[in-house]
Amino acid sequence: MRLTRYTDYALRVLLYLGARPERLCSISEIAGAYGISQNHLMKVVNDLGRAGYLSSVRGRTGGLRLSRAPVEINVGAVIRHTEDGFDLVDCGSCVIAPACGLTGALGQALAAFMAVLDGYSLEDLLSKRADMLALFPLPDPGRSGAARSAPRRGVLKDA
Repeated sequence: MRLTRYTDYALRVLLYLGARPERLCSISEIAGAYGISQNHLMKVVNDLGRAGYLSSVRGRTGGLRLSRAPVEINVGAVIRHTEDGFDLVDCGSCVIAPACGLTGALGQALAAFMAVLDGYSLEDLLSKRADMLALFPLPDPGRSGAARSAPRRGVLKDA
């Protein structure tokens, strides 16, 4: 099974923000850290915000942060949210599907795959937070789009 790039980016965003709970991060900062398209990341971030995983603060000193504690973000739920479907093969158009045992076997395999992911929270994936932070250079606060310090309480808006 292969997850889509969309899901990959969603998990990367959550990991990046989860490793930095003390501050806001910008989309350009996250895109630069991973070397990925800022335009694609904007779509992912919008979706994660609408789903309640992220909060955004608008304006010059704005940015993104998790809207839930990492322990409350279930990896399986994120993947179910970001993936369109989980058909490993197209059994619906296959002439042998009614007599084939592959459909059931693949269904069991997928259920086992998702059961494992359901057992993990974002907090579990952040168990080596310090090691993860060491892999990314600190953003330059003088650059446009660089992260700023966290705002006053009560100014969060959904992405």
